[in-house]
This record gives sequence, C-alpha cells and structure tokens, in this order.
Amino acid sequence: MIPCAEIIRFWNTLLQKDAVPDASYNGLQVDGNPAVHKIAFGVSATLELFEKAHAAGAELVCVHHGLLWGQEQPLTGLFKERVKYLLTHDMNLAVYHLPLDKHPELGHNACLLRALGAKNSRPFGNYHGVDIGFAGEITPQPLGDVQKTLEDFCAARAHVLAYGSPQIRTVGIVSGGAYSLLPQAVDQKLDLYVTGILDEPAFAWCREGHINCLALGHYRSEKCGVLALQQRTARQFNVETEFIEIDNPL
Repeated sequence: MIPCAEIIRFWNTLLQKDAVPDASYNGLQVDGNPAVHKIAFGVSATLELFEKAHAAGAELVCVHHGLLWGQEQPLTGLFKERVKYLLTHDMNLAVYHLPLDKHPELGHNACLLRALGAKNSRPFGNYHGVDIGFAGEITPQPLGDVQKTLEDFCAARAHVLAYGSPQIRTVGIVSGGAYSLLPQAVDQKLDLYVTGILDEPAFAWCREGHINCLALGHYRSEKCGVLALQQRTARQFNVETEFIEIDNPL
C-alpha cells in the first residue's frame, strides 16, 4: 500500500500542476482512502468509470477530465451522483487537464507527435497565453499515410479536411476540443493540423488557409497521455494500475 498523498505529490511535481492557468482544478479533487494499492486511470470522470474502478478494487482514480471546473456547482443531478459514489466508496479522484496536455514527454500532443516520428519538436498552440501543444517536422509523406499512422495509434477513424499540400512535412497538434487553434497552424504555414474535434468554422479556415486538418475524436486523441501517465506511475510505485476503457465515439 502506498500513501495516496505520496502519489499525488509525485503527479503534482511531475506534471507541474500549478505552472499553467486552467479552468480545471488540477490535483486531488476528491479525498478518499489514505492508502492505495491500486490506481484506475481513465479519460473522463464519469459514474461508469467510478463503478468499474471500484469493482476492480481501485482506491484512487486518475483522469484527464475531472469534476471541478473553476466554479461553484450545486450538488444535484449527475454531479451529485458522481460525487456521492466516490464519497460512499471512500475513493480518491485526481485530475490533470492542461498540465497533461502540455507535458513534453507524457502529454497527449507529445505522444501523438512521437507516433509520427517527428523531429525538431517545439511548443505550439497558444491557449490563454500558454502553448499547450507541439509542432514538428516529419519525413515527407502523403496525407493518407499520416492519417493511417494516427488512426492506428489512436484506434480512431479521423475526420479529414484536405485543403492543403498532399505531401505532409510540418505538423501541429493540440488534442481534444482545440479546433479553435487551427488558425494558428494556418499562420505558421503548417501542412497539417491535428486535433480531436471540429466545428463549423474549421471548414472555411482549412479551405481559405490551404491547410489539412485531421480530427481524431476528443476521447481517442487524449487517451494516449493518460496511458503514458499510467506507465510512468507504474514504474515509480509498487502499485497495481489499470486503464479502464469507457469508449466514447466523440
């Protein structure tokens, strides 16, 4: 058994939880059993995840999308049921949102860029004054090849807007719901922008900006960082870990 506080201190330091402004409350959001022998990892804090984590014997759940988003919220409805379940079963909940996005080794964006074999990686994707993604250069290859690599890596089906060069050399990546940062990729004349989801403005941005865009799904584009954190945690502590899949097509 490992003290929960020791694991939280490790994550807080590793991910530099206070180094980036964030709507999410990062770190320990719900305090439970002080001793941990198993940690469950998942993408989002849902009741189904908590139930499966408890059934698996986990005292600590670690996610990317948590319950607290920088404002008071009444304990009613779905929010109440999620909090109630954690408290009833004495479970800890830890959350790392933007700190995990921007981490140069474990973050989703760094993982996705490495999957492409990119070189000359640099911070990219300014969000409220902080770069939370990465850009880099890859061996020139057709857009379809890049698409297949990322689809295989994320086990996803990408939504593609192909309005740029058919040969991809430069890529910028900001996972999740970061379609609004696409104009920054246009300004930097990148060949490809990779994110999680798209909305209506993205079509014109790509067409008028002569850029390609791949959207891999919010959930699937951000699963890889959670898995990387799980692996790093398992190396650090003598504790059982398990990633719990709550599949999400969006």
